Amino acid sequence: MKKYNYEARDQSTDKIVKSVVQADSENSAAKLLIAQGFTPIDIKEQSEGGLLSKITGRITMKDKIVFTRQLSTLIGAGLPLTQALRTVLDQTQNKQLQSVVQEIIASVEGGKSFSDSLAKHPKEFDVVFLALVGAGEASGTLDTALLRIAAQQEKDAATMSKIKGAMTYPIIVLLVMLLVIAFMLFTVVPQIEKLYKDLRQPLPMVTQVMVGAANFVTRFWWLVIIIIIVLSYFFVQYLKTDNGIKTKDTLKLNVPLFSSMFRKLYMARLARTGQTLLASGVSMLDMLKLTSQAVNNTIVSKSIDKAADKVKGGKALSDALKSEDYILELVPQMINIGEQSGKIDEMMGKTAQVYEDELDEEIKNISTSIEPILMVALAIVAGGMVAAILLPIYSLVNGVKV
Repeated sequence: MKKYNYEARDQSTDKIVKSVVQADSENSAAKLLIAQGFTPIDIKEQSEGGLLSKITGRITMKDKIVFTRQLSTLIGAGLPLTQALRTVLDQTQNKQLQSVVQEIIASVEGGKSFSDSLAKHPKEFDVVFLALVGAGEASGTLDTALLRIAAQQEKDAATMSKIKGAMTYPIIVLLVMLLVIAFMLFTVVPQIEKLYKDLRQPLPMVTQVMVGAANFVTRFWWLVIIIIIVLSYFFVQYLKTDNGIKTKDTLKLNVPLFSSMFRKLYMARLARTGQTLLASGVSMLDMLKLTSQAVNNTIVSKSIDKAADKVKGGKALSDALKSEDYILELVPQMINIGEQSGKIDEMMGKTAQVYEDELDEEIKNISTSIEPILMVALAIVAGGMVAAILLPIYSLVNGVKV
């Protein structure tokens, strides 16, 4: 089916409406609009955006949060869903998100539920988003559900921003290190080689290796670029396979220095998502199923899935999680308190807050700890470069006969 941008007059309100409709042809689109109570003014087939527009117009987490909060406020104020969506559409600047919202409006006007309309866009709205919207629709508290979604999105965005910030410094240092190595290889080392050739003296081994590397890169730079591109491509493809994902997720949970940070991140996600889902009326088993997908780590997901099987067999959630790998002790302990008080969602929220606070400290500690490691690495690289340059000079000085 094709997509058509349309401008039509709403026969009930006499207002001009602009949106998107899906139909086989322009005539079919017009008939569909008339059946929905609109008088078509202009109907044009929607053109597909190019690669550049898709890249520059990608939907960010900030766009999703603003969309969710605005929609929650408008629905809470008593506006019908389609009218609220149109109001949000008018306020949206992102072209890609505008297109998505237009399709959602067309789907809702075509008789689909809001959650089913959102489900057509899995890249923009994940399973947790859909579950919360579905629960909100069923209970008549869609505005509250959307508010909870926005709050969770903001928490996730803030946490990921801090982690990316902690990784920025070491990446910059590594890039500077590579630039220094490249500068020495292609400028200083060739001068040393030229000096030795003029004096007909053999180069020291360290310098020979560096000269060989510089000559190879200079002569076969195109081959080096091809090798880097090919290796990068296969590495990225490997990370998309089941084995690659498993390896990456296992590494995150066990790599020195970063493992504690990632484990607390996943526990915060587990607890925060669980709290949001339970507070919205999602059942325990559905909560575990959705949380398993939301943590974004296959190893932790398996632990949650095993716990879900135990809960299905009649075990309490705290007991089911207690014996599972990579589930930190505080999670089942706090859930156990919630089970006794009848406030599991509230205790999961407090657990999430604990881990989010600890995660902040962990990120600060990593930033502090990584500095001396980088300084040692930089010293080793700098020392190697200095040795490659100074050793030849010392050899020349010692070889001079007075």
